[in-house]
Amino acid sequence: MPTVLVTGSNRGLGLEFARQYAADGWRVIACCRKPDGADDLKAVTGEVQIEAVELIDPASIRDLAERLKGETIDLLINNAGVLGPAQSFGDTDYSGFDTVMRSNVLGPMAMVEALLPNLEAGGIKTAVAISSGWGSIGTVGSGGRYLYGPSKAALNMVVKAQSLDLRDKGVAAVAISPGWVETDMGGEGADFTPEQSVGNMRALIAGLSLEDSGKFYSHKGHEIPW
Repeated sequence: MPTVLVTGSNRGLGLEFARQYAADGWRVIACCRKPDGADDLKAVTGEVQIEAVELIDPASIRDLAERLKGETIDLLINNAGVLGPAQSFGDTDYSGFDTVMRSNVLGPMAMVEALLPNLEAGGIKTAVAISSGWGSIGTVGSGGRYLYGPSKAALNMVVKAQSLDLRDKGVAAVAISPGWVETDMGGEGADFTPEQSVGNMRALIAGLSLEDSGKFYSHKGHEIPW
């Protein structure tokens, strides 16, 4: 039975990842900030182990790694992230910059570092970062998102660097954009439901190999320019 660890699994894409992988017989380590209030996650059927982790707190990530010491993790999905406060030109709330960067960049980076022994012990050996089209400098066609976009671009850089550092260990690092999805962050009227986006991403993930490490994909499998 393969094992997947998913961050931000109490809602949105993370919850859907947990549901779909559990339904397919995977063991799911479902991470979120406050498990006590994660009623939807607790209702997921299958082998689901819920763990608390605060991604903006390195000590919390180290504690998680200690609790999981010796366990095999085949696939790590760094899904958790935040949009942040107002980000329009001339009306950007810079007070949220630190939280956005810690949540969207430093947290995922620290998770891979802390759980590398678990990934090395797995069979799939893949770390996936859920990025965004807003992180692609080459394709962004409108302004705004002055905190969120740079954080995802930085996340992409982390993935690229990790792909180079981890290649000799046989561990792949890949960034995926989920598209515009109907979640609390994406809002109503988005292009895809969580079920559709996660289904697409799972199909993509299933076909990844070490040769794909360091690449940035759309959820439909197209490579996205940095």
